[in-house]
Amino acid sequence: MKVAKRLDGIGEYYFSQKLREIEELNRQGKRIINLGIGSPDQPPHPEVIRVLQEEAAKPDVHAYQSYKGSPVLRKAVSDWYKKWYRVELNPDTEILPLIGSKEGIMHICMTYLDKGDEVLVPNPGYPTYRSAVRLAGGKCVDYTLKEKNQYAPDFEKLEKRGLKKVKLMFVNYPQMPTGQLPSAALFEKLVAFGRKHKILIVHDNPYSFILNEHPESLLSTEGAREWVIELNSLSKSHNMAGWRVGVLCGAKERIEEVLRFKSNMDSGMFLPVQLAAARALALGKEWQHEVNAVYRERREKVFALLDLLGCSFSRQQAGLFVWAQIPNGYTDGYAVSDEVLYQSGVFITPGGIFGNAGNKYVRVSLCATAEKLEEAIKRIQTSKGGSNEGA
Repeated sequence: MKVAKRLDGIGEYYFSQKLREIEELNRQGKRIINLGIGSPDQPPHPEVIRVLQEEAAKPDVHAYQSYKGSPVLRKAVSDWYKKWYRVELNPDTEILPLIGSKEGIMHICMTYLDKGDEVLVPNPGYPTYRSAVRLAGGKCVDYTLKEKNQYAPDFEKLEKRGLKKVKLMFVNYPQMPTGQLPSAALFEKLVAFGRKHKILIVHDNPYSFILNEHPESLLSTEGAREWVIELNSLSKSHNMAGWRVGVLCGAKERIEEVLRFKSNMDSGMFLPVQLAAARALALGKEWQHEVNAVYRERREKVFALLDLLGCSFSRQQAGLFVWAQIPNGYTDGYAVSDEVLYQSGVFITPGGIFGNAGNKYVRVSLCATAEKLEEAIKRIQTSKGGSNEGA
């Protein structure tokens, strides 16, 4: 059977392929330490699990739900945005719960893109932006993010290449994979850029609470509501990746437009999950402090691991990863990743999967226990001591 042309150029997700290889190595007894994927290994708050259990035991919560999500969850999102981001959102019209924010990326592309429409996509950046644009019939226009420019878009360069066909621009701060935090000036430039060129700015914002004392929303910028929609998620901030709870926030008109597509794709989220998510959003600062204390300890160990590999990196990164430049002597991050995997039994992510601007980098996840990270360091020390290969 011949697959649809829309899949031309769309390969299997890199991590899907790599995890199969790691599974095979584990079957061979290798016991690979996976430091590649950003799936939180800690559980949600006990109160969140309690709400899920109690609500799921009720007899009247198992029906189809509203396409717009439970009013309880939408109100919780509204309160959360006001408390942490200083953004006022109408829970009835400006908030749309999603079955994970990853689906929201696809919904947005399918809602707004016709064949040939262009989308500005960060390089390096989350690979799903590119695949969603292509599946919707759009054309990706990479904009390169450089360390020397604090991983900010070069707006002048974008204007010079021409923006007539550009309809959307994906942005993501704190940036993944680089960990770059936003500045107020950058957010103001993004809003002004969208307004000037009539481009809808799509801000993907799942990392704002991880190792970051000052969470920010692009919607807090003056004038943003007209030209910005924002995706957010409980996956990273509340250790709920497998629960698939995300949200789209923006002007009433944008929410209604995306809902036209989304309502044809699913039948809503399981109500007990929504009610538990609402409880998660009501957690106070002590929750974030506890989560970040764990990640802070792990990050120091990842710094030590990267020092051992001879990588260079900023210690001022936010999010679930550490982004590091590879040492001289290696072709690219794939070479470093493969050497560490096959010689030490440790998997770290090659930066090239996020775009060619990441070829000289690797990314290491903080989603592994301190003990596993210490074991990874020991393995690399052992392999370095027994081999003359590498940098």
